[in-house]
Amino acid sequence: MTAVAERPAQTAVSATRPSAWERAHKPTVVMFGVMAVLFVVFAGTAPGFISFGNISNLATQIAPVVVVGVAMTFVITTGQIDLSVGATIAFVAAISAELLQSGLQSWVVIVIGILAGCAWGLVNGWFAAFQGIPSFIVTLATMSVIRGVAQLRTEGFSIPIERETILGQFGRSTLLGFTYQAWVALAVVLIGIVLLHHTKFGNYVNGIGAQEESVRRAGINTKYIKAAVLGMTGIAAGIAGIMIAARLGSGSSNSGVGFELTVIAAVVLGGTDLFGGRGTVIGTVIGAVIIGMIANGLTLLGISAFLTPILTGCVIILAIWLNLRSSDIFEAWRKRFRRP
Repeated sequence: MTAVAERPAQTAVSATRPSAWERAHKPTVVMFGVMAVLFVVFAGTAPGFISFGNISNLATQIAPVVVVGVAMTFVITTGQIDLSVGATIAFVAAISAELLQSGLQSWVVIVIGILAGCAWGLVNGWFAAFQGIPSFIVTLATMSVIRGVAQLRTEGFSIPIERETILGQFGRSTLLGFTYQAWVALAVVLIGIVLLHHTKFGNYVNGIGAQEESVRRAGINTKYIKAAVLGMTGIAAGIAGIMIAARLGSGSSNSGVGFELTVIAAVVLGGTDLFGGRGTVIGTVIGAVIIGMIANGLTLLGISAFLTPILTGCVIILAIWLNLRSSDIFEAWRKRFRRP
């Protein structure tokens, strides 16, 4: 009798529980569809696009964007922004090459480079979180300072990195056909997914972006969280700086120009709310793949280098428009095919 009496209640609970489709983040689903369409188009038009060598090359090209994009997802989810990541990449790339030439071991240089990136990120975090200066203004200022320091150190010249060093080999060595840089990016993505979606820290990040005062009243020091995520982008930019220097075989203070805009575009394309409150690491990866795929496919098609940024911008604008209209699109689709 008890089992029979419980069935209606259980049925009612399951009926009110939203399905996986209803819980899905619609903007990310739309961007996945855009990515799939672009893949099909380039696979059918661009020679060699779907070859393993090109896929591996694409993974290497987008690896720095993915690494910094994962960290930027946390920053934007808290309602902040970091415009200094491109300059930090240039700084780390330049000093890493300089330190290698001074005779330091590669692993020491890598640690110093990451710590340098973290230091710049924490400077941003201190001013933005503890001094109340908007992160946009802080990172706009430090963007100029950081790149200026790098240019002052190198006088604008590129510093070569010897191929025999571990750092030099890091730009070319492969595992299962993919470069180490692609595997590092994958590891960062997995760590980002766990942190943002499966830990209290991730809940705080989302909560601060949605309703910071509520999180603060719950006893959480929101200033430390906001400073921490800016420190994370510094660390990620340090890793990306080492990646780019290793891949190019040199460190330059002119590296990473416009890189911050590419990263922010990837994060927003993937479905992270630019005003904070909801972030998605998987969406950021999709956004990075879309941007990288467009550049790669247009290059294989032989499109002029001067025309490529125009077409890329147009596709990104269209994709963001679809992203913003995704809820309306899915609602119209649901009503059209809903059973009577």
